[in-house]
Amino acid sequence: MKSNRKNLIVIVGPTASGKSALAVRLAKKFVGEVISADSRQVYRGLDIGTGKITRREMRGVRHHLLDVAEPQRQFSVAEFKERAQCAIRDINARGNIPFLVGGTAFWIDALVHGMRLPAVPPNTALRKRLGKKNARELFQILLRLDLARARTIERQNPRRLIRAIEIARTLGRVPAIKKRSPYRVFWIGLNPPKAILKKRIQARVDRMLRRGLVAETHSLIRNSVRKSRIQEFGFE
Repeated sequence: MKSNRKNLIVIVGPTASGKSALAVRLAKKFVGEVISADSRQVYRGLDIGTGKITRREMRGVRHHLLDVAEPQRQFSVAEFKERAQCAIRDINARGNIPFLVGGTAFWIDALVHGMRLPAVPPNTALRKRLGKKNARELFQILLRLDLARARTIERQNPRRLIRAIEIARTLGRVPAIKKRSPYRVFWIGLNPPKAILKKRIQARVDRMLRRGLVAETHSLIRNSVRKSRIQEFGFE
């Protein structure tokens, strides 16, 4: 029986492992388009600090899900999944190959494994209150609300903890995430030696500073992006 699942190539690896450059090379060779699965590169104005690929580096390859949201608000994994699914359909309709490149593991898992995520809208007031607490305090709150989710969550990730608390308060608990992949996935994993990664990351940071990382961060603040939000992006 012939499968209706579409092909999807996924390129994963740590920061500075060469994912973007490899994606462009393969997309040029096999007539593909790139979908970014980076949770910071979706935001406009975060170019230097996120290591966002430049027009020159794209070499004419079409890229999706870059610069699609304003940094003042949270772009959710559910939004990413919906937009990425649309991009994959459009790329396939043109007869091209979609390359998913990341980035953010949870976002990749949500898309690749077809996770059904709880439809709970953001609670701005709750997030503001919880944002003043550290990861340990947030974990204790989740522990009281949903012991099962507390056992599986990343305890040091405030963003995940806050979202779990938000869902648990709305639904009574965080429902189990259902998975069923709608794609035939070919995985490419990059994992250079630590010594090489360390040198590449240092070179990238130096390059960011020369290109104007400090000025970019000040520009975000001038455009009403809160300092706490900047810290979430890792620009502290």
